[in-house]
Amino acid sequence: MKPFKLFIISILTTSIFCSCGKQEQEIPWVNLIPNNSLDGWNIKNGNATYKNENGTIIGTTVDNSPNTFLCTNTFYDDFIFEIDFKVDPSMNSGIQIRSNTLPYYKDGIVHGYQVEIDPSKRAWSGGIYDEKRRKWLNPLVNNPKAQAAFKQNEWNHFRVEAIGDTIKTWINNVPAAYLIDDKTASGFIGLQVHGIGKHKEKIGKQILWKNAKILTTDLDKYSTQSPLKPVITKNNLTYQEKRDGWKMLWDGKTTKGWRGAKLDKFPDKGWSIENGELIVADTGGKESAAGGDIVTIKDYSNFELKVDFKLTPGANSGIKYYVDTEINKGPGSSIGLEYQILDDELHPDAKLGSHEGSRTVCSLYDLIKADPKKPIKPIGEWNTAYIKSINNHVEHWINDVKVLEYERGSDEFLKLVSESKYAKWPDFGLLEKGQILLQDHGDKVSFRNIKIRVPKQKKK
Repeated sequence: MKPFKLFIISILTTSIFCSCGKQEQEIPWVNLIPNNSLDGWNIKNGNATYKNENGTIIGTTVDNSPNTFLCTNTFYDDFIFEIDFKVDPSMNSGIQIRSNTLPYYKDGIVHGYQVEIDPSKRAWSGGIYDEKRRKWLNPLVNNPKAQAAFKQNEWNHFRVEAIGDTIKTWINNVPAAYLIDDKTASGFIGLQVHGIGKHKEKIGKQILWKNAKILTTDLDKYSTQSPLKPVITKNNLTYQEKRDGWKMLWDGKTTKGWRGAKLDKFPDKGWSIENGELIVADTGGKESAAGGDIVTIKDYSNFELKVDFKLTPGANSGIKYYVDTEINKGPGSSIGLEYQILDDELHPDAKLGSHEGSRTVCSLYDLIKADPKKPIKPIGEWNTAYIKSINNHVEHWINDVKVLEYERGSDEFLKLVSESKYAKWPDFGLLEKGQILLQDHGDKVSFRNIKIRVPKQKKK
């Protein structure tokens, strides 16, 4: 090749690289990994080791340790994040985003969204797992292109966009997951070294990360479209819930499966369905002016129930179970055991009750006070109630934390009932089965994600 041609090619090549470099510099990335230190990071939960060698973080497995996480000191809400990683083929790992440790939640264990690193044959790297909470939210079961994109024993690249309630991921520039979920809006980023359990042969295995960078401003400008169909958790069962036998108790769109507690149909007033929310109207606390309580058409005996609820200031409502609408046909709410829903700060009922504090939020209404350390979210935000009743053992939970438990029919339970407003009702709370009720107390309260699981009966 002639020298003149070589000179022209050299100029063009230099121009191209300069142009790319300039374009990259225009994106205000913030580097998350210092050259030779772990400044800005801290280790949580386990005993695995981490070190930084020239900008590459190396995590190494150790014996007798739970999952370990190297976490950013900074919390992030909306962001675009990119990172390169390489994993030993025998190991499982992941990158936590919007994750937290809270003293009241499982003794401070790391929990939250995880972008999976999965070198197994399953190849779900880039899928979204909910660590120590709901498990799989967006696996790659229907995404063979993303499954094939992972490179064994080589460096791989993740891009993660978490903006509002939407999380999108890419692995090696191939769209992997597209999740719409509003469980957690903010948290740290964490690099996981998975525990090895009894697999002593996995001691000393390594996971490597480098080129971690984040954007937190002008995200609309840099966000990328995904061709994938989003996985929406609102009023839908997650992948894991389907596998675990949960069913939707409300479809998020219609009144199917529900009726008025005093009616043969769903009330014509007092309740509305808006934007996937089942809303009881605000009638100034006047229950008779509204539509009244609603109940499931079906009866339930043993069950697990999950319901998201959102309060307005000063509001009062409840979730009742083991309800028989035929027992009390008069005015007022049908009789049943009640998971109280209440604004403890503004509603006077929080200071009332046959037993001190037994009308506060999450309590067994008028009988058992919920743990005062309950992790209730502020008024106007969504909370998740969970009620488990199996073989007369009942538990109340709020936002994944148990706040009370009791035994239906026990001497202690019967004593509490005898000292309460329910003493006049024979065999109160002892029905073998009954309906589930959402209470209209004349205050605006919203419900969504109403799900139930009924254990399979063992064959005799």
